[in-house]
Amino acid sequence: MSPAHGENDEETAALASSPRSPRSPRSARSSGARTVARKLALQALYRWQLNACDWQELVHEFADDPDMRRADAEYFRTLINGVCAQRAELDGALEPLLDRKPAELDPVEHAVLLIGGYELQRCPDVPYRVVINEAVALARRFGATDGYKYVNGVLDRAARLWRSEEH
Repeated sequence: MSPAHGENDEETAALASSPRSPRSPRSARSSGARTVARKLALQALYRWQLNACDWQELVHEFADDPDMRRADAEYFRTLINGVCAQRAELDGALEPLLDRKPAELDPVEHAVLLIGGYELQRCPDVPYRVVINEAVALARRFGATDGYKYVNGVLDRAARLWRSEEH
């Protein structure tokens, strides 16, 4: 006879945290923390486009954001530092994939594309599908009505070029 539901909580907890578990509580927490970090990075980069400053100032300004408790703060810092330091290179790499100049993009879509472009080029540990899905979700939530479709198309083309071995 099998134990009643909830009777063997230790075994259930051990199984859920097993490295073989496809979605252990730790990986779910880590994934969610990166999603929040990307959202905060989008907000910070939007602000940065409208009012330029050093990347360290953005990190400091957003450190007090109530959502930062749930975010992967180190990943947020990496995204902000990387995008701010490499904006010209990222815009140059994205430009052939765009139908207009990067400066003519909506600031939300531009920030999403900068984050996605940075992750595709500099974060090989993040699968390209995750990069695209996260970027589309941000563009859907914060961007113009159909901006997410544009972001999806640009980052899909970027992934084919920059992550051809994974595509």
